[in-house]
Amino acid sequence: MTTIVVNDKVLMTNKVVKKEVIESMAILNRVKELRAAMGINQQELGSLVNVSRQTISLIERGDYNPSITLALKISHVFQKNVEEVFMLTEDEYEL
Repeated sequence: MTTIVVNDKVLMTNKVVKKEVIESMAILNRVKELRAAMGINQQELGSLVNVSRQTISLIERGDYNPSITLALKISHVFQKNVEEVFMLTEDEYEL
């Protein structure tokens, strides 16, 4: 049984999810937007979640996907649900 989450709905299926579909998915995020709205810089956000400024920069550019733990910490700083900060999409160019 495979569990798939789509738009906050959990779908159960006996079908195997094709590897190509999973590999084509990208994670988009609103970290830069939310950080700017809070009035903090990358260094300050990094300090709040115990990572470097460089890690925050990589996340904002989409060059690095954070661990689940780090995504939850970042979301907590913004007082948002993780789904409001990080979004999974099938088209890495979709905004």
